[in-house]
Amino acid sequence: MLTRRDMMLASIAAGVTMTSSNAFSKAAQPSTPVNFDVPAGACDCHTHIHGDPEKFPFFAGRVYTPEPASPEEMSALHKALRVERVVIVTPSVYGPDNSSTLFGMTARGPTARGVAVIDDKTSESDLDAMQKAGFRGIRLNLATGGVNDPNVGRQRFAAAIERMKARGWHVQLFTSLAMISAIKNLVATAPVPVVFDHFGGAEAALGTGQPGFDELVALVKSGKAYVKISGAYRASKLAPDYADATPLAQALIAANAERVVWGTDWPHPDSVTPQGGKVTEVTPLYQIDDGRLLNQLPLWAPDAAVRKAILVDNPARLYGFT
Repeated sequence: MLTRRDMMLASIAAGVTMTSSNAFSKAAQPSTPVNFDVPAGACDCHTHIHGDPEKFPFFAGRVYTPEPASPEEMSALHKALRVERVVIVTPSVYGPDNSSTLFGMTARGPTARGVAVIDDKTSESDLDAMQKAGFRGIRLNLATGGVNDPNVGRQRFAAAIERMKARGWHVQLFTSLAMISAIKNLVATAPVPVVFDHFGGAEAALGTGQPGFDELVALVKSGKAYVKISGAYRASKLAPDYADATPLAQALIAANAERVVWGTDWPHPDSVTPQGGKVTEVTPLYQIDDGRLLNQLPLWAPDAAVRKAILVDNPARLYGFT
């Protein structure tokens, strides 16, 4: 019987183009028009695809179950935002199965890149096939899984770096500022790019003086780490504009605009199963207005040249767009 990995590799080899639709998907679409000139080649550097669960079953060890979100919906999102390129990241709900991400990348074509989740069973030939398909990094999701022990974080990060150093892929982390502080020395000496998700886990309400934020800024300033100014609604509770995230974004951009990328975090999964609920129960997606989120970028980066670096140049360098 074919495993999900076998199916993924077979689809890579065959160049299979898959289509999808799901009448029950409720992924958000922008309701606010973009109010500035988005440069050609702009990239949304953080998205997910939640395929039909019958075709792309969820990982048994997941901590939540999201609603579906299809490639067609993602394309509609980016058409509205005037964003041409995308990076699709395998979410924790699939474990080390990257089939749904590949499905989205295949549907999108050469304007897509992927970030995979791997484990000890992922072979070098698996990674070769994924590289050919457009994967350019791996993700360690320490936050959703509740990994707070610095020793565990350091071990997992060191193992990921060791695995990626010959390949040149980046290592992406969804974690906390406390964990970033614990691994900062490893990041500073890493032989591959390191990317932190969602403002590095900073909390907007605590401002730029919160513990660990200065260490994140230092890593960005040194050029040793990239940071995604993505998912502002994760850092802030001040909907709909999340104004208290602005100082965080401005500080990171001021530190080193060449190490900052932007992303929506579409389709905005709620990664916490409600208390008393079961992980198999579907948790609704957040309804976030990504047009309004993108319109914050000129407030964070008033200079059009800096916005071009964040939206176009930095993603092209990090993900290998040409």
